[in-house]
Amino acid sequence: MEAVIFVGIQATGKSSFYREYFFDTHVRINLDMLKTRHREQLLVRACIEARQPFVVDNTNPTVEERVRYIEPARSAGFRVIGYYFRSTVGEALVRNARRKGKARVPEKGIFGTRKRLQVPSLEEGFDELRCACIDDAKGFVLKEWLDKP
Repeated sequence: MEAVIFVGIQATGKSSFYREYFFDTHVRINLDMLKTRHREQLLVRACIEARQPFVVDNTNPTVEERVRYIEPARSAGFRVIGYYFRSTVGEALVRNARRKGKARVPEKGIFGTRKRLQVPSLEEGFDELRCACIDDAKGFVLKEWLDKP
């Protein structure tokens, strides 16, 4: 049983990474799709009760926001893995500008999330942390987690 929690500003590839690496094995929990925290928490609880692997595909910029997933998952015996999507605001803005329609995020949202972003740490309760970056030529590159990526 595995709970995967994504961390990173908008337009850093989190949803694309989910589709590439977890689509066939993990339920996707995404606040943009579910619209309310209540629905999101219902789905998290359902995954935990069913012992279903899941991915939280949100920005999750702060320790406080991540703990709402880490604590219940760990209490239920899930292995909790965090993926930090490292990117500069400039890179995210370029990728965001390529998006169409509702997929495009207001630039102030990206700046606001970056301002609140706290790099995740094992002390939060993660069993493992990984760093994911986008390399436009190669797709995603996973890097070893040192103390901070």
